[in-house]
Amino acid sequence: MKKLEKIFWSVVLILVVLAIIGAIVASVFLGDIVKKGVETVGPQITRVSVKLDEVHLTLLTGSASVKGLVVGNPEGYQTPQAISAGLISVGVNPLSVLSDKIVVRSLHVESPEITFEGGLGGNNLSTILNNVTEASKNPAQTSTASTNAPAQAKPSRKLEVDDLLITGARVHVSLTDLGGKQMTLPLPPIHLVNLGRNQEGITAPELTRSVLDAIVTATLKAVSKAGIEKNAGTLLKGAGNNAGAGTSNIIKGLDKLLGK
Repeated sequence: MKKLEKIFWSVVLILVVLAIIGAIVASVFLGDIVKKGVETVGPQITRVSVKLDEVHLTLLTGSASVKGLVVGNPEGYQTPQAISAGLISVGVNPLSVLSDKIVVRSLHVESPEITFEGGLGGNNLSTILNNVTEASKNPAQTSTASTNAPAQAKPSRKLEVDDLLITGARVHVSLTDLGGKQMTLPLPPIHLVNLGRNQEGITAPELTRSVLDAIVTATLKAVSKAGIEKNAGTLLKGAGNNAGAGTSNIIKGLDKLLGK
């Protein structure tokens, strides 16, 4: 009897070890799958290039880290990228991965570098945001479930993000209305909660639009607080004779966008 019991627990132990090893191996391969998925679906949503260096997943804890995210710029802009982030930490409910709605408990973007190029009449961030808005109107064209099957064959997986935090962000501003004058400004923390927490959840384009909208709003507020009007003499030095009109347009546009 004791011998049978010993054999039983030995088998259980072996199965547990194999399950852990399987989870570790699966995490490695799933990281590559997620990386490929983001780099495929991302450009469909934003219409710009989206690249990742590494994705590390731990199935047992539902944690993940994304390194080296780079979002490119639309055509016609000089700077090579719109957004880059060295590290993004993600906490996911592991069981939700098998359901129709993936529940992201936490998402923390650390020290992203953001480029704002253009003017209030048109800039790289607003162009990307418009692209994402169009994609959110046609969610069937993108799929977070499979990149091999036709987009119409399977609806996009829904998402829920309980807590999204962006900290340590800096925005590099290049204003064409000021003759290309540049400045680098810190952004305050951006904190979004309960995204898609209803029963239906939200699509990947809708989530992207919410995040981009928050970034654009924070950027415009940062530019406004930088005191463009007060420091016009410094900013406009060497910008040309017509730059003053550009400053006036920027101030009026900022006031309108920020509800002043």
